[in-house]
Amino acid sequence: MNIQSYGFGQIVINGCTYRSDVIIYPDRIDDQWRRREGHLLQVEDLTTVLELVPIILIVGTGQFGAMKVDPDLLENCSKRGIEIRIFKTGRAVKEFNDVSSEKLMIAALHLTC
Repeated sequence: MNIQSYGFGQIVINGCTYRSDVIIYPDRIDDQWRRREGHLLQVEDLTTVLELVPIILIVGTGQFGAMKVDPDLLENCSKRGIEIRIFKTGRAVKEFNDVSSEKLMIAALHLTC
């Protein structure tokens, strides 16, 4: 997977444009991803991701960093040996594209605020 561009509320991945928050798995994109509380990322929002136990989880917190990450999610990732990298979404996109595709990596990206 390769992210060609990101701007407020829009991302282009492998030539397809998405206008809602996304989870990028190695083999698919979930553009129906919703969080229980819009600007708080919690364990229950990433159940499928955590079950896959990626080596790296990249979180994009929005263009301005409005989405916060619950400390329980950080602890859960730590216990599972998942390295979580948290950035504003523009930086998260760069990080995603820079990380070797040899590693099981998943990205959860908030596209707006």
